[in-house]
Amino acid sequence: MKMRTRIKLCGFTREEDVRDAVSAGADAIGMVFFSKSRRAVSIEQAKAIRAQVPAFVSVVALFVNPDPDYVREVIHEVSPDLLQFHGTESPGTCASFHKPYLKAFHIGAPGLETRQEVLDQCVRYGTASAWLFDSFSAGFGGSGQGFDVALLGGVINSPEARPIILAGGLTAANVAASIRLVRPYAVDVATGIEESPGIKSAEKMSEFVRAVQAIDNELA
Repeated sequence: MKMRTRIKLCGFTREEDVRDAVSAGADAIGMVFFSKSRRAVSIEQAKAIRAQVPAFVSVVALFVNPDPDYVREVIHEVSPDLLQFHGTESPGTCASFHKPYLKAFHIGAPGLETRQEVLDQCVRYGTASAWLFDSFSAGFGGSGQGFDVALLGGVINSPEARPIILAGGLTAANVAASIRLVRPYAVDVATGIEESPGIKSAEKMSEFVRAVQAIDNELA
């Protein structure tokens, strides 16, 4: 069976970049609702961006330890298809909004430094639609740095594993090698498709999607 790695492009702040991402072939568009991020959007910005996303392309709303009322406001106003929790949210908090969600894990952070620690943390979030693995940084993602994918060994081989989304320092130049090693369900990129934080490059987005498609064809 031919595998197809899904592609999430994240950190959008401009409507025109979303149109370019859709044209390039993105499966999902991510927006950041975390005020300390250089890619943060307001609800009004997000509504305008969301309006550019056509059917069959998912919209993902990313949060970091949010106030529950704010999450509910974003759900009501923006209508994301998926929520993404990038902080230290508990399994109960993530599931409390009755929306499909992704849980991010910052590999290399305290408590996520060995294969067993990674697996033990992940299995707590069995209700997640997928587990997303990113590098450890003070800014909760979007650092452009990678991590040691060997630490995912326990997760990859676990019968309890949820679909794996690989993030952290991905670019058109290295995404093929990462897919070959991990065989993730999806990949997620922000920095690697940008001219500057929140400002996307149509060329880099197209190159990234083509690189993913090329390795998928090679591995088929």
